[in-house]
Amino acid sequence: MAIKNEAMLITYSDSMGDNLKDLNKVLTDHMKGVVGGVHLLPFFPSTGDRGFAPSDYTVVDEAFGDWSDVEKLAEDYYLMFDFMINHVSRQSHMYQDFKEKKDDSKYKDFFIRWEKFWEKVGENRPTQEDVDLIYKRKDKAPIQEIEFADGSVENLWNTFGEEQIDIDVNSQVAKEFIKDTLVDMVKHGASLIRLDAFAYAVKKADTNCFFVEPDIWETLDEVREILAPYQAEILPEIHEHYSIPMKISEHDYFVYDFALPMINLYSLYSGKSNRLAHWLKTAPMKQFTTLDTHDGIGVVDARDLLTDEELDYASEELYKVGANVKKTYSSANYNNLDIYQINSTYYSALGDNDRAYLLARAVQVFAPGIPQVYYVGLLAGKNDIELLEGTKEGRNINRHYYSLEEIDQEVERAVVQNLFELLRFRNQSDAFDLEGKIEVETPSESEIVVTRTNTDGTVSATLEANLATKDFVIKENDRVIFEQ
Repeated sequence: MAIKNEAMLITYSDSMGDNLKDLNKVLTDHMKGVVGGVHLLPFFPSTGDRGFAPSDYTVVDEAFGDWSDVEKLAEDYYLMFDFMINHVSRQSHMYQDFKEKKDDSKYKDFFIRWEKFWEKVGENRPTQEDVDLIYKRKDKAPIQEIEFADGSVENLWNTFGEEQIDIDVNSQVAKEFIKDTLVDMVKHGASLIRLDAFAYAVKKADTNCFFVEPDIWETLDEVREILAPYQAEILPEIHEHYSIPMKISEHDYFVYDFALPMINLYSLYSGKSNRLAHWLKTAPMKQFTTLDTHDGIGVVDARDLLTDEELDYASEELYKVGANVKKTYSSANYNNLDIYQINSTYYSALGDNDRAYLLARAVQVFAPGIPQVYYVGLLAGKNDIELLEGTKEGRNINRHYYSLEEIDQEVERAVVQNLFELLRFRNQSDAFDLEGKIEVETPSESEIVVTRTNTDGTVSATLEANLATKDFVIKENDRVIFEQ
């Protein structure tokens, strides 16, 4: 199914019910017209990181169902799958074959062999300066030891967790794996492939090995060419300064708007419209907007769109009103607490305040692009402190597991019903044409007026909002659609 200009749900396969069949039931029973697409977070067998350490892309994790369940969803929704282009599980067939056979393995070039990587660029490399230059996710060299069946030992490039071993995307064997996997995904119903951690995929000496140009464009273009015959798109995922997604957008790829969440919070906390207005005028139209995801609320993404002082202010306010989001959480007691993101549901980041939350979603509806709504956000979920404390995983504060019975109750809440109404309007109105116009005005320091108009100018939708009082009204061609 082609991508539709309709809101997309982001969810794990076991977060709205126990499996994919339950998810389909929830969508059928409660969310007709609310979402037109579904981002199924990794549903393959995996050995870590909640699915992001895939060991086998050819099958669905049997705990969730099988390919027929995925394909059933694809009949009614456009789907996005994750492809971890940077890494694969050390429990994968490729890793195990390499570990057993070493240089006799078909996969001897599949992984980045640390010592061989540096041997190619000169003696006595890497130096400490080489290691320091690398954009790392840990406070040491990004390596992990592999002991082969013959007893010999090497190091492999390892950017993330111990289960996630980096792939050499430039090797022929990896290129074949990438192509076969992507083609298989679209044949099973994917309209869109999210390239997870793609900015780390290209490693090159004398660079920071993060978003290495021009090499990264060659990698993206190769993926685009693979998917072109199937009319499938890619969505490169990157949490960094907003200028990088803007650069990707200039190459005509879909991008994420990870800057909007923090800008929106700052605007609602401060009651000031200037920063939000600027970003809504600046952001590209070919994008997916977010307020919440399975990770956290990005801070670095909005830097320079907000000043350092404004970012600090918004972060401090988030800690104050986002009940139970404590600065006292530390890596000594909690795993995977982000330094570049803040762990909270978006609803709790706004103090569990229905009025503020609905205005935040109204802004997202009117922002350039297609809205993505995380499953916890779709149900206006609060921080799950019990899950956080029980697992000591920082991100689990925003990863509540909903039973079918719980969902039946949650969808009856007024804030959820109103959110559904907003999303149905967004999906049905012609005003949100991705080829159309957006106009933004700020009548006063606290007011913002956003108008979306379709290509031929026949349908307009307007959001008139006061960020201080949280009052807003939505009109379509002067007819009031929603008001609070």
